[in-house]
Amino acid sequence: MDMKTLVIDFMYLDLCSCERCIATDGNLDRALDILSDTLSTLGYVVERNKIEMKTRELAEKYHFLSSPTIRVNGIDIGGEIKENWCKDCGDICDDDVDCRVFSYDGEESNQPPVPMIIDGILKVIYGKISAVEKEYRLPDNLDRFYKSKFTEPGEIPLVRRCC
Repeated sequence: MDMKTLVIDFMYLDLCSCERCIATDGNLDRALDILSDTLSTLGYVVERNKIEMKTRELAEKYHFLSSPTIRVNGIDIGGEIKENWCKDCGDICDDDVDCRVFSYDGEESNQPPVPMIIDGILKVIYGKISAVEKEYRLPDNLDRFYKSKFTEPGEIPLVRRCC
């Protein structure tokens, strides 16, 4: 059996102090642990990438819309982008920042639940969801984050980071 690659990109603003990014990272790990035998049986190898959106340039390169985001083979599995205030990311840049809220099975949470991640991965594999390419523009929310985080593009962050 020829092995196929399943590329999973986890994109986030901060894994040191943002509870929603940290929890999403852990839930993704759990989902992949649960799916590992199934994916192997289906002939998939998983390439997992953690990508910190440190700069505006990275956000623009990846067409980053909201934190945290999980993409499977380039497809965002988080559904419609909804956001609410994120104290942790706001503290990083000393400004108001909204981060992603996930809706699954009639409930909203600040991190995607493990079943949502598993469902999203399987939907991509079976072609139930596909990429929707729209013209990209950095969201105002992220624009404020990057402007507040750096005094000038490329300069030292205004707020000390823990890692």
